[in-house]
Amino acid sequence: MKAGFKVGDNVRWNSEAGMVSGTIIKVHTKDFQYKGYTHHATAADPQYEIKSSKTDHIAAHKGAALTKI
Repeated sequence: MKAGFKVGDNVRWNSEAGMVSGTIIKVHTKDFQYKGYTHHATAADPQYEIKSSKTDHIAAHKGAALTKI
């Protein structure tokens, strides 16, 4: 697990379409509903909502999937 991401950080991640970059817009430290699924998050292993730099798409990922840029 990578730690230290916060709202406003620029990150990138690997998606089905290749590498995507974006900005963290929300940090979740409790389980939450997103796109019809329950995403599991804790204070020790949060999930992040990220807005793509190229589109208005919002993605949710754990810190292990993200790289700070």
